[in-house]
Amino acid sequence: MCRNIRQLHNFEPAATTDEVRAAALQYVRKVSGSTKPSQANAHAFDEAVEAIAHATQHLLDHLTTSAPPKDREVERQRARERNALRFGTPA
Repeated sequence: MCRNIRQLHNFEPAATTDEVRAAALQYVRKVSGSTKPSQANAHAFDEAVEAIAHATQHLLDHLTTSAPPKDREVERQRARERNALRFGTPA
């Protein structure tokens, strides 16, 4: 799957509408193989993004967990450390 789609569940504060829409956009881009659709396909592309964003938000609203919420900054730092190990760059 696309590396740019990030986990959105169980964060404090919760994922924003913009984050959900960005994930939906990345998904549609990946599936369609197009980052910018032609004019003929723009409506279908935008419709798919909205439908997937709606389904994603519905999913996030209805998921439950007993785990404590994750801290975005801690997760961001862990990702930087993984990248440093993977690509040999400073964290």
